[in-house]
Amino acid sequence: MNAMMKTVAATALGTLAGVLATLWWIGAAQAPAGEDAAAEPLYWVAPMDPNYRRDAPGKSPMGMDLVPVYADTADADPTGTVRISPAVSNNLGVRTAEVVLARLPSLISTVGYVQYDEDQLQHVHPRVEGWIETLFVNASGDPVSRGEPLYTLYSPTLVNAQEELLLAWRRDDPALITAASERLEALGVPPEAIRTLRETRTVSRTVTVTAPQDGVVDTLQVRQGMYVKPGMETLSIASLDHLWVIGEVFESQTTHVQVDDAVRILLDYAPEREWKGRIDYVYPTLNTRTRTLQVRVRVANPDHVLRPGMFAQLQIATKPGEQRLLVPREALIRTGSQSRLVLALGEGRFKSVAVETGRVGREQAEILAGIAAGDRIVTSAQFLIDSESSKTSDFQRMARSPAAREQADDHSGHVREHTQ
Repeated sequence: MNAMMKTVAATALGTLAGVLATLWWIGAAQAPAGEDAAAEPLYWVAPMDPNYRRDAPGKSPMGMDLVPVYADTADADPTGTVRISPAVSNNLGVRTAEVVLARLPSLISTVGYVQYDEDQLQHVHPRVEGWIETLFVNASGDPVSRGEPLYTLYSPTLVNAQEELLLAWRRDDPALITAASERLEALGVPPEAIRTLRETRTVSRTVTVTAPQDGVVDTLQVRQGMYVKPGMETLSIASLDHLWVIGEVFESQTTHVQVDDAVRILLDYAPEREWKGRIDYVYPTLNTRTRTLQVRVRVANPDHVLRPGMFAQLQIATKPGEQRLLVPREALIRTGSQSRLVLALGEGRFKSVAVETGRVGREQAEILAGIAAGDRIVTSAQFLIDSESSKTSDFQRMARSPAAREQADDHSGHVREHTQ
């Protein structure tokens, strides 16, 4: 029992010694160079928010240890400033850029797909019941010309209507002739068939339905010999001369696109060609699955190179906005509650500042508040500088001589050995 108590006591003493050694090492690393160990900090700040100050050590709202600020550090640099030697900056690959006052590029690049112009889509419906005796189109996609026969329809109703017109002509009754002619037209009999009936005075057993326009068969719902009824869609014909290109615009860009914006349309398989058009309609709702807004562009397609179902690249020239402060997009540090930039103050000093952002483009972002024109900001390695802005020990360690670094590593191993 006594042996077990001695073992526990020894382990506890070893752990305590390791913790004390660790605390001593962290304090020595965080203390400013050349400062006496007995110097008292002025206050403690949060690593991620220099405005959060306390008079004693503790934890920040994010759960991180507060960092002490000493008199010479407070006098030398603003709170939250990080000093990095040129050698460390070079190792980190720190690059900077100047904040400029300009207009955000108004070009929006996105994707779209080609589809039929629904305004040019013609549906063919029978107005009487009957049977399709001969079908002249075989499948969807077949080309047709205006006036070309689509199918022949046998209908007892149409036969009776023709006989009524012949009876009216025999009686030479203008009122009956007009009523019978209008009935045939209302039942969908083409004017050519009525003229043929007048000339031959012979009832046709079937009536031929012709194509109302040039185009291709979009849908074919019937086959030869089928029974059809009024209102049933037999087929539809779409035009290839004019098409729609439906573009997908990201939710963040919805306020920038407007009706009548110019659009360039490019295809991957035809890089030497381009089509031009304008937005003629902006759809009122967003796609809940892709979170995009659809815009519609009408495109002339006289040579039929564009085909429904193709994917296309769209370049939308939106109206340019006002002049704003612009920074490279990759320089922005975005969190759930704010956006930040890392300012390069010169002489190896850096400071993370909160900013208010405006529109964000593909390469640049607007800054509404937080910086000024001419400031220099960090565009690479800014995340490391921002997250370690108050923990200068890491940068000091990277800047030490190899001998000092080796001594620090030995001391760390000694501490780990005692804490295990």
